[in-house]
Amino acid sequence: MRATKGDQLVQHGRVVGEHDKVAEIVEVMGDEGTPPYRVRFEDGHEAVCSPGPDSEIRHREIQL
Repeated sequence: MRATKGDQLVQHGRVVGEHDKVAEIVEVMGDEGTPPYRVRFEDGHEAVCSPGPDSEIRHREIQL
C-alpha cells in the first residue's frame, strides 16, 4: 500500500449497515509512501494509522 499527502484512506465497514470511514492523508510517515499515515477524518478528528486489509487508498487526481 502506497499513498501521498492528499490521497484518501477509505476504511470499509466490517459489519452490515456500518458505513465506510473516509479520511484525508495529511502526512505519510513511512518510507516511499508506506504506512503509517496521519489522517484527518470528515469530522476533523486526526489519528495515526496503519491500514489493514479492509482499507483502500483513493489517489487524488492530478490536474494539469
